[in-house]
Amino acid sequence: MKRTSLVDAFDPKCPIRNILARFSEKWGLLVVYTLTLKPKTRFNELKKEIPDISARMLSATLNTLVTDGLVERQSYNTVPPTVEYSLSSIGQTLVPYLESLIGWAEEYSDQIMSHRLNATK
Repeated sequence: MKRTSLVDAFDPKCPIRNILARFSEKWGLLVVYTLTLKPKTRFNELKKEIPDISARMLSATLNTLVTDGLVERQSYNTVPPTVEYSLSSIGQTLVPYLESLIGWAEEYSDQIMSHRLNATK
């Protein structure tokens, strides 16, 4: 793909669509946000901060974020093994956008919830 060509974000082969879909899945952004609260976080600490995520889903989400380079996984040779997760430098660049999205959600949450209630009547 040439850098000068326009990309159709609705095309399933679009790299932008692919990247956004990966970290904006149900838990991805929440895990990224949780990792902003404490620079190095262990798996069980993340699980406590996000109590409604299953251990399997948290593991899968972390693996996806690590694979994409948004999160770093550091393991220590201890007994039992210690593993810490933190945002990578690329993950850190996502934080201001995530904070903007959170601010937008806070600003419009009452209106959105009102629309949801009215839609079910």
